[in-house]
Amino acid sequence: MDKDMSYEEYVEQVRQGILTSSGNCPVTPLLVMLQGKWKFQIIYELCIKGQIRFGELKKSLAGITNTMLTSSLRELERDGLVSRVQFNEIPPHVEYSLTERGKALLPVFYAMTKWGFEYIP
Repeated sequence: MDKDMSYEEYVEQVRQGILTSSGNCPVTPLLVMLQGKWKFQIIYELCIKGQIRFGELKKSLAGITNTMLTSSLRELERDGLVSRVQFNEIPPHVEYSLTERGKALLPVFYAMTKWGFEYIP
């Protein structure tokens, strides 16, 4: 699929059957990357706050455990969506932010938000 394809061209190709090189729907890799209860919420908080420390992020995600937050952040970092910067100061701390690749998801989230407001009461 051409990244500069128009929406109309995309719809036409979907009707013909777009598949990735591994035979999946082209959205599947993104859904796998973002699966889980917390990843969308983590990205949302990073959108709002820019750079944020682990503790601040945990406070803004009611109910998440340290283990789950650490695991989700590591996966998002591995997938190139989140950046982790460690400051070797006293006391040492770590800050997380969205990478350019992560920020490129914002139009997708915008479209999902619009859809949610329209179809979910």
